[in-house]
Amino acid sequence: MNTEHAAYQIADELGGLELLNAHYHKQNFSRHTHEGYTVGVIETGAQRFYRTGGNHVAPKHSIILVNADEVHNGCSATEGGWSYRAMYPVPAQFGGINSERAANSGAPYFPEPVVYDPELAELLRLTFTTLDTSDNRLLRESLVYSSLTQLMARHGKHRPSDNLAAIAKPALALVKSFIDDHPAADISLEELATLAGLSPYYLLKQFQRYYGLPPHAYQIQARVRLAKGKIKQGTRLLDVALDCGFHDQSHLNRHFKKTVGVTPGQFAKEIGRNIIQA
Repeated sequence: MNTEHAAYQIADELGGLELLNAHYHKQNFSRHTHEGYTVGVIETGAQRFYRTGGNHVAPKHSIILVNADEVHNGCSATEGGWSYRAMYPVPAQFGGINSERAANSGAPYFPEPVVYDPELAELLRLTFTTLDTSDNRLLRESLVYSSLTQLMARHGKHRPSDNLAAIAKPALALVKSFIDDHPAADISLEELATLAGLSPYYLLKQFQRYYGLPPHAYQIQARVRLAKGKIKQGTRLLDVALDCGFHDQSHLNRHFKKTVGVTPGQFAKEIGRNIIQA
């Protein structure tokens, strides 16, 4: 089976939880980040991906875990491609559950990119199937809650501390916040360095070290996130591209597909919006 398909859904009553059901053959995700965690179960084939400074292979029935805002990519590790089901819970969803189940609140850190947990994998499959087939809100919410609770209890840890110089952290956070707040801005490295009070070289080096991407690549991710929000609002795709700082619609399409796994048009169709094509 060499055909590719990807079904993208958003469960509004579950805090806007994003879901993906996909089979990829030639899809090659570029290094990117998500606002939410990636929790996925490999159904067929195997996926090769980068995370936590190294490359990993996730075979059939294994669970993929990527922390929120953690740089990763993905491609097939087998000739026939791979298929998987995934959800992207945001840190606030994990944090809310964690504050109820433990004294220490906050979102967890998952140190292992690939875990083998047949019981949890089966619970996740049941959750995905139920979200596809049932409109019973109590059942849907209960399964998602149970899945995330068990995931944290079995595989969640405390985030490791970093040794980045204390003076650099607020400066880097300021740059990140500016890019998050103004993703479409045409700003230079020199201007960002001036904003942070750092040299361009130091900013470039430390930003990539701390956030996993250089500023220009992080800006692309921020633009893709902005584009997703505008598509959800029903904005015309050409306007989305231009409003988000892309050169044209094909420029948006290329980066959107490499990050989200579907084109902007497919994303609009899957979430049920009536988007006017340019």
